[in-house]
Amino acid sequence: MGILQNSNAIPSASGGGEFYDYQIEQSCRFDAAASSNLSRTFGTPTSQRTYTFSAWIKKVTLTGGSTYPQIICKNNGFDGSGASFLFVSDSLAVYGFGTSGGNRTDSDGKFRDISGFNHIVFRYDTTQSTATDRFKLYLNGDRLTVNGGTNPSQNSDLSRFNTADTHRLGGGTYYFDGYMAEVIFTDGQSYEPTQFGESKNGVWIPKDPSGTTFGNNGFHLKFENSGDLGNDSSGNNNDFTANNMGADHQVLDSPTVGTGS
Repeated sequence: MGILQNSNAIPSASGGGEFYDYQIEQSCRFDAAASSNLSRTFGTPTSQRTYTFSAWIKKVTLTGGSTYPQIICKNNGFDGSGASFLFVSDSLAVYGFGTSGGNRTDSDGKFRDISGFNHIVFRYDTTQSTATDRFKLYLNGDRLTVNGGTNPSQNSDLSRFNTADTHRLGGGTYYFDGYMAEVIFTDGQSYEPTQFGESKNGVWIPKDPSGTTFGNNGFHLKFENSGDLGNDSSGNNNDFTANNMGADHQVLDSPTVGTGS
């Protein structure tokens, strides 16, 4: 597989009202150089066997082999007690979600689109009887082929993620450079990408996620309030704390609004 990207994205300075039925009005900017991230200490999980992470992401830099920008992680993601959903050499990857602590699995292909937003989904569900279905990675609605690592055991509880510990969006050891919008985590539910997006005229676009069941630690970050970037809109009040981020980290650049700053 070659370059992974949503090359058919439709730009619109007016928010694309004629094309998009569901609007995402802003995103959050993450700066690796400033170690910016959003953090929250989770509570008791609904499930350590089943959950989903969904986000619209725009990278602004390509990743070499010596840095591993993290999208979301528990603790710092590499300390032996945490896991990470991250980029490794421009591939989407998961670290610490398999049967061994340092287990890493990479997607087949490179995530090299730095011009627009792409939708990524990570599904974890150890109740599945088929080993290769126990975690799945998706880009713009399409399931990615993964390489390496080992699959978690059936019905196993993972202590390296979704536990009563600190979780960080944007990095804990290696930090993400770029933008995130419409970030959703569902605790206890494994959702298809169609819960959050849909194909229209051959373009993968955001979809109203109403009806989503969030569970105890679930959250929905819209970044609507520049003074409270980590505000949770799921109804759970699972708010995140902004670290090394200010009001200027809310930007008018999203999957449905034209590029802004």
